[in-house]
Amino acid sequence: MSFAILGHGRFGQALAGLLREAGHAVRAWDPRGHVPADYAADSLEAAVDDAQWVVLAMPVPQMDGALRALRPRLRQGQTVIDVGSVKLHPCALMDELLGDAIPHVGTHPLFGPLSLARGERPLRVVVCASARHPEAAERASALFASLGCEVIAQEPAAHDRAMAHTHALAFFIAKGLVDMGVDDELAVAPPSFLGLKAMLAAVRGDAGHLFAAIQQENPFAEEARAELLATLQGIHRRLVADGDDTGLAISERH
Repeated sequence: MSFAILGHGRFGQALAGLLREAGHAVRAWDPRGHVPADYAADSLEAAVDDAQWVVLAMPVPQMDGALRALRPRLRQGQTVIDVGSVKLHPCALMDELLGDAIPHVGTHPLFGPLSLARGERPLRVVVCASARHPEAAERASALFASLGCEVIAQEPAAHDRAMAHTHALAFFIAKGLVDMGVDDELAVAPPSFLGLKAMLAAVRGDAGHLFAAIQQENPFAEEARAELLATLQGIHRRLVADGDDTGLAISERH
């Protein structure tokens, strides 16, 4: 199959590599970044015109302008997918600007360059179908399955709520620790810290530059951050209060 990847940042590069390894034809266009000459398109039009799939791999805040510029070039036989880490806004944009005429589907690959470099399997991807184009979601699910992915079907709102309590909070905690200097060449650290250190490395390596977008584009992230901060403040108050509080023990999962 033939793909136009619009945006060649860290994930656009990783996806291009994954698709090319699977034998697909890829053309990439990114006016803000470098694309290797062997699959670089000379223009947006050159990338899109002969592509069966058009992949929106730019930052979420840029999708509105990209879709408006792209719309006159699209035709009925193409399928547009986005790969952003939030889904409500991109899915609504595609429904509004592509409508019934152009098949489209929201996706969130739950992997990045580090996952691919480590050879992690199975890769996972969330697929959020548009009610206007359920067949596009079926095709996208089959595509990702063919790339070795486990496909999870989810509504955009459910996806964003889940990401607010996982993706967004992980980045929020990591940002706080990094800004405190906690990750700066610690000579002494217990084994219990190694999990946090791995999280810091993951968010820095995969998409640390996307911190603001992950927080600000997810409509449920602010609520999740506030809940975390309130919970931590409650724990802190109990720690400094007099007396023994058995409720401070960390419960085991069963």
